[in-house]
Amino acid sequence: MKMKVVAAIDVGSSKVCTLIGQADDSKETINIIGASSVPSLGVRKGQIVDIEEAAESIIKSVEAAERMAGYSLNRVSITVGGGHISSQNSHGVVAVAEPEKEITPEDIDRVIDAAKAISIPSSREILHVIPISYTVDSQDGVANPVGMSGIRLEVKTHIISGSSTAIKNLTKCVSQTGAEIGGIVFSGVTSAQAVLNVTEKELGVILVDIGGGTTSVIVLIEGSPCYTTVLPIGAKNITNDLAIGLRLSLEGAEKLKISLSKTEKKESEQDNIELVNLGIYEETKTVSRKTIIEGIIKPRLNEIFTMVSEEIAKNGFAGLTPSGVVLTGGGALTVGTVEICRRCLSLPVRIGIPENVTGLVDDILDPAYSSAIGLLFYSLKEKLYSKTVNVSSFSKVAGKIPMKGAIEKISSFIKSFLP
Repeated sequence: MKMKVVAAIDVGSSKVCTLIGQADDSKETINIIGASSVPSLGVRKGQIVDIEEAAESIIKSVEAAERMAGYSLNRVSITVGGGHISSQNSHGVVAVAEPEKEITPEDIDRVIDAAKAISIPSSREILHVIPISYTVDSQDGVANPVGMSGIRLEVKTHIISGSSTAIKNLTKCVSQTGAEIGGIVFSGVTSAQAVLNVTEKELGVILVDIGGGTTSVIVLIEGSPCYTTVLPIGAKNITNDLAIGLRLSLEGAEKLKISLSKTEKKESEQDNIELVNLGIYEETKTVSRKTIIEGIIKPRLNEIFTMVSEEIAKNGFAGLTPSGVVLTGGGALTVGTVEICRRCLSLPVRIGIPENVTGLVDDILDPAYSSAIGLLFYSLKEKLYSKTVNVSSFSKVAGKIPMKGAIEKISSFIKSFLP
């Protein structure tokens, strides 16, 4: 049985992650054969702010994953996020093409196209049109109307759109890897794919994906997303608060935040933390664990979850999600997130960790990689496979030169000698 290869690039505010996976036709689990994560440059709050720096980070990440897998990729899927993402619900109605027969997949396509016909500004483009439920004649709540008899077909859809400029900048950076872009998917949708189970989606659940620069929120009811938003605040804000409050460098503050998250449950530890023991060599030598958690980290987490709570209440979804909240993204591991989220939203809370992946998973079975792993499953479902070429020294060099950039540099160099 020939294994299908899928590749995913998750471009975030703090890291660029590339995963390469293999799966057979059962599509239940994905075997990771290449994984790479590099610090993200040129990206702020989920959006590209420096094309050259961002492209360099993406190329570095893709090359490292390709070397590990031993393949050169020709097609990749990418995630998109940031404050420019917004959503709305829409309704479409069509007459069934042949009412005396059955509803066909073509009728489904037509009704979804009708729902898609909404007025959005020319500066935005639609990323996803996700069916919530269908109505056949007067029978509502239909999950899949194909094969049913009826005359009138209606659909409720959830439409996610993004800024055309932000999406173009992202695709421009990724295209410099030399691979074709198979799909562009909102990162919140892929995180939901990786960490939510069927029961949670059916009963109603809120997914909160805390990234470096942004926090994505998706409300799912009866198996489908009903509301999506992105808040312009994330785990980097906590790092900044620690740096300012303790007079540390950003690198030192990040190290301290990560070590606190890892040692959260060791109650025997004393309150004072010697920074030298964590490899942080700065003017501040000792800090109080209680002061950091109670005085700096918790107020910022309170702010994030209060914003989430207000968004959900404002849009009428309060009380509709008995499965509670699933936290994912790198920021979900910050010390105190579960308790503060439980208190702010008055709902059960758990940390979502990706499942159904095998292979090189030692470092990636972590909430920080939910979006990238979910994108692999999305690519598999949508048949966005990558043809692979075994990496030889020639194909590696030839395939990886960003030709456009190289040609422009050579031509400008030659022009500099012309009168």
